[in-house]
Amino acid sequence: MNGLLRDTGMNDQAHNLRRVLEQKENTGLKQTRVISVISGKGGVGKSNFSLNFAIGLAEKGNKIVLFDLDIGMANLDILLGIHTSGDIVDMIENEKSIWDIMEPGPYGLQIAAGGSGLTDIFEMTPSKKDRFSRQMAMLEGAFDYIIFDMGAGADADSMSFILSSHETIVITTPEPTAITDAYAMIKHLHMQDPSLTGSILVNRAESKKEGAGTAENLQRAAKRFLNKPLGILGSLPQDKHVLQAVKKQEPFLLAFPSSPAAKALRQCLEVFTGKHENVEKGEGASYKRFIGQLKSFLKRGEQE
Repeated sequence: MNGLLRDTGMNDQAHNLRRVLEQKENTGLKQTRVISVISGKGGVGKSNFSLNFAIGLAEKGNKIVLFDLDIGMANLDILLGIHTSGDIVDMIENEKSIWDIMEPGPYGLQIAAGGSGLTDIFEMTPSKKDRFSRQMAMLEGAFDYIIFDMGAGADADSMSFILSSHETIVITTPEPTAITDAYAMIKHLHMQDPSLTGSILVNRAESKKEGAGTAENLQRAAKRFLNKPLGILGSLPQDKHVLQAVKKQEPFLLAFPSSPAAKALRQCLEVFTGKHENVEKGEGASYKRFIGQLKSFLKRGEQE
């Protein structure tokens, strides 16, 4: 598996992207939904969750693109064991197309690597910010979900993407510091945009009871003190197979499909897809809304 991913060439990449575009032309525009995966602190397994969650959605037949926007810590390509021929920085600085920087992954998943210079992404000139927005707009209808693997916390660098998203998934662990930071993150986002919806995912739980209790406590706190309703996606257990998969540079969902973590993730996917079967296809969920919001937040950054 790992060797195959490493050997994926430009021809495979181009072929895969042609298939995506052909489906877009043949089946009409999809309703693309944007999800930001966030956490209050680092070290809670956010990027590992993002990658395996994206693969799980792709396995179900969804068209997925996963963006590595973990500024300063971009590592999705390392977790997947692939060598990328381009990244988001190349798209901005070297004027590559957004299609050129995508690398194919399992089940047709597309990966957009962050790049080592991603820390400068928000120091772009107005013309480069406009180019970035126009490139993102090209993805409309080609994918079911666009997933942003964001960095920990809610600094000004990442808020443009998080607040523009249709929803968030907040990752925490049962550790008190992680829970406190997750609540602080939820509170900060709620103050910026009370309408932004979100779900809680508890990682590295010692038991299902601990995972459920952590999620419910965080859910109750958000409802009581912020009047903020949050969904619960579920929990993933502390599982040695996850670390083994990281060392192998393979997603645990594929490397150890029968592991406790993989089974729990599939349950979370069922909760997620079940919820989205009933999502209203209104203006609030439109991709044009996302692009409009993103442009607005990026321009606001120029004025601050």
